[in-house]
Amino acid sequence: MTSLPETATADPSTPAVTGVAPPARDDDALRVVSASGLNWLRAGVLGANDGIVSVAATVLGVAGATSEVKAIFIAGIAALVAGALSMAVGEYVSVSSQRDAELVAARMRGFESHEVELTNPWHAGIASLSAFGVGALIPLLVVLAPWGEARSLATFVAVLGALVITGWVSARVSGAGIGRSVTRNVVGGSLAMALTYGVGSLVGLAV
Repeated sequence: MTSLPETATADPSTPAVTGVAPPARDDDALRVVSASGLNWLRAGVLGANDGIVSVAATVLGVAGATSEVKAIFIAGIAALVAGALSMAVGEYVSVSSQRDAELVAARMRGFESHEVELTNPWHAGIASLSAFGVGALIPLLVVLAPWGEARSLATFVAVLGALVITGWVSARVSGAGIGRSVTRNVVGGSLAMALTYGVGSLVGLAV
């Protein structure tokens, strides 16, 4: 009498192999940011960050040279308008070049412009202008408040708080490390403000 072949018994310590891959854990999933999302991130968050730092450095530089509120106000408004327009034009030109490159790459792959998602230079320019203006208002409004002798210190502290927020938002949107992003923002902004204030103080003493 022929016996049936023995069926192999699975080792309970060995995980079963199936043709279906296990679902990825949420905390291990990679965050993918599209080109359009990165475009808005740069034009929005980074535009606000530039507005905060550039206008803060400008008004603190003038505050280091003089305590006249009128002079600080004029310098701050000029920096806000010039910076916002410069950022808008720069973003428009940069994203227009990016859009041209995307269009060439799409046509090389056999696609037409209406079949692919292209970055929008107008959106980038408007977002950059608006974000720069909003960010620039923070140091401008703080430095014009009646702080007296603590005007520069109050502006410095307020700007550091704003830079922490923009660094955190940038990290959350892009998926980068929060600590590194915030540290980069705070250190860079602090150096810009300190150096500009020092230059303004030297100029104020010389004039």
